[in-house]
Amino acid sequence: MAKDIVDTAVGSPDHTTLVSAVQAAGLADTLKGAGPFTVFAPTNAAFSALPAGTVDTLLKPESKADLTAVLTYHVVAGNVDAAALTSQIEAGGGTATLKTVQGGELKARLADGGVTLTDAKGNTAKVTTADLTASNGVIHVVDKVLMP
Repeated sequence: MAKDIVDTAVGSPDHTTLVSAVQAAGLADTLKGAGPFTVFAPTNAAFSALPAGTVDTLLKPESKADLTAVLTYHVVAGNVDAAALTSQIEAGGGTATLKTVQGGELKARLADGGVTLTDAKGNTAKVTTADLTASNGVIHVVDKVLMP
């Protein structure tokens, strides 16, 4: 049987920061739930690219609300695999708007032979690995941390 989203991330050496953040925010139980969820999972390198001290600040107990907002901004309800996302982008005339669990929106586009996501601040992340299937959804690896 396929692992759930959290167990899949735990098994990835490129997602130790993400797993720590999910645990610090208390979101592990949610992301082990029935779902389905689509998670855009930033790599350790994506977290490392944030301004110095950002991750340490977000992991502090007093920053739990901010951390939760950042993490849930990477989650979309439903099982949106690469084919479905590509169809949404094409149907949207080149852009698909994804409503995140956090409440904000991500803009998905096709670029450079893949999918890019643009956050509320105008930062763009590229999907580097798509369609990692979990028992309760799908994970797409991204190369930047998206900010609400």
